Amino acid sequence: MARLRHQYASLRTQSLLPLKFLNFLIYGAMVIFAAFFQLYLQEAGMNKLEIGLLLSMGPIVSLAANPFWKYCNDRQQNTKYVLLLMMSGLLLVGYLIFLVDTYRMLYWTMILFYFLQTPLLAQSNTMTLCYAENSGRRFESFRMWGSLGWACVAVAAGAAMDASGAYGMYLLFMLVLFLAISSALVLRPLRRAPDTPWLNLWEFTRSLRNRYFVSFIILGMLVAVPSSMNAMFMPFFITDLGGSRLYVGLAVFVSTILEAGVFMLLRRYMTRKITHLMVCMFLVSLLLALRWMMMAEVTSSLQIVFIQVLHAVTFGGFFYVGTQLTTLFLPRPYRSSGQAVYTLVLGGISGMIAGAFGGWLYHYFGAVTMYKISLMLTLCGTLGFAVMGYRLYRHGYTPVIHHKE
Repeated sequence: MARLRHQYASLRTQSLLPLKFLNFLIYGAMVIFAAFFQLYLQEAGMNKLEIGLLLSMGPIVSLAANPFWKYCNDRQQNTKYVLLLMMSGLLLVGYLIFLVDTYRMLYWTMILFYFLQTPLLAQSNTMTLCYAENSGRRFESFRMWGSLGWACVAVAAGAAMDASGAYGMYLLFMLVLFLAISSALVLRPLRRAPDTPWLNLWEFTRSLRNRYFVSFIILGMLVAVPSSMNAMFMPFFITDLGGSRLYVGLAVFVSTILEAGVFMLLRRYMTRKITHLMVCMFLVSLLLALRWMMMAEVTSSLQIVFIQVLHAVTFGGFFYVGTQLTTLFLPRPYRSSGQAVYTLVLGGISGMIAGAFGGWLYHYFGAVTMYKISLMLTLCGTLGFAVMGYRLYRHGYTPVIHHKE
């Protein structure tokens, strides 16, 4: 009997191996687009402002794409089927992007691409969470493979683009996405996933009546917009300084490879006391300000690669601590809506602003000015977090529930 149980456990573990590969490949496909597509657009003749405006369309399209695909998932009760549909669509649209020969057609094709691409990681995480819960495994053990895919494929994409230009990037994107579809197809059947409730509008509006939470979101935007600008335009800065596409891949690699370790340390040692978390948010924001100051002073592309090591600490700290603070600022009935606001503002709206504002700054004033403005914005957010933390320390804080009228 013990032998049979051991064989069953081994079979269950092996059957989830494609899920690890799927996470690796999906994140790998997405990093090719996130880190190198802007370089392709530059080679196609677009300037920094035009590229920034095009990239800012992604968060706008996601406002419609995420609810649509969530609705499809809830109706089908089959996240694997929805994910396969999205990846197959990306395979086709990705092919069309490299065929269009006018800017108008490019913009329309990119809208369709973003409609399929922006919810992909969220749908992938939902499916991974369902498999993890059904098998008694930890979600992090699968999500870690996504970080590995993001880091490793970035290096491969940089080398491919150096060797074959945009054609090499295109072939690698198609290959990785095709392998991701193959991995999803061989996954064992998933039991019915639990329903996920739609966002409650009443809870959403009540969460915005919390002045501490709203202040925290506004300060967070001052810090998040420069981070989004760096993610979009850092590849240009590397190539403008004479660095190769491989250096872009290495910069992404070093920024991601330590990310999982930072999250593990934060989960293990971070206390859930609101004043301690505010101190952490202040320190992380200060470290981000230091990062932008260093970026404004660099003279070689290799220096940028080394500075990107700080990303693991700043990104992990900012979003992990921010998620915890959102939970503490709001009473329990409003927390899920609060997390939706946090994700929408710091992940979506900040991306829109970063694309347009960052593209304008880079195009007309250059990368150094863009990073100096980023430094000033981040210092404003850092000072705000310090003042807010001091007020919480002096007066304390207890979240209040607003009853329905």
